[in-house]
Amino acid sequence: MSIGVLGKKVGMTQVFADDGRAVPVTIIEAGPCPVVAVRTPEKNSYSAVQLGFLDEKPSHVNKPQKGYFDRQGVSPKKVLREFRVDDASGYSVGQVITVDLFSGGEKVDVRGTSKGKGFAGVMKRHHFSGGPASHGASKVHRKPGSSGANSYPGHIWKGKKMAGRMGGEQVTTKGLKVFAVDAENNLILIEGSVPGANDGLVLIYKTA
Repeated sequence: MSIGVLGKKVGMTQVFADDGRAVPVTIIEAGPCPVVAVRTPEKNSYSAVQLGFLDEKPSHVNKPQKGYFDRQGVSPKKVLREFRVDDASGYSVGQVITVDLFSGGEKVDVRGTSKGKGFAGVMKRHHFSGGPASHGASKVHRKPGSSGANSYPGHIWKGKKMAGRMGGEQVTTKGLKVFAVDAENNLILIEGSVPGANDGLVLIYKTA
């Protein structure tokens, strides 16, 4: 596992490649992310690096949070996330991870929270085919059909795909290509779409 960077999804646009193709890209404002804490196997039983993202006003953090940031010697951050790494010895508190970590053409994994869509039926939520559209079918066109077991055990099995709240889940899209990196403005352009709404938090990793 390797270090990554925290970012905020700005939105989508299209840019032109050298060969004239129009390429759809997602713009992400990534970093700078200071190292707030380093977890080691000797002290924490695992290796990880905790990064912060987006400055927070000191008046907006409570006393325990303020004490934590003061002990680490880092200004308060709105977001804290840990990245598991194989060896955390090369990182130190206060070190800043920027979008320079990536370069154009390489593959990355992007993790975000998908857009919440509220209550959805089985056709939208699980891609069920629905009931027949004609031949005597009445009011079953978008229904799931049979959902129970046979006479025994006569109940709905846990995990059964049914209607319910859709979206708002952690989603990781793997193997996306970095189109370009603008280190001066802390921007990374990734080909295609990434999970989540605009202004949503995303985590960008190097593809293993």
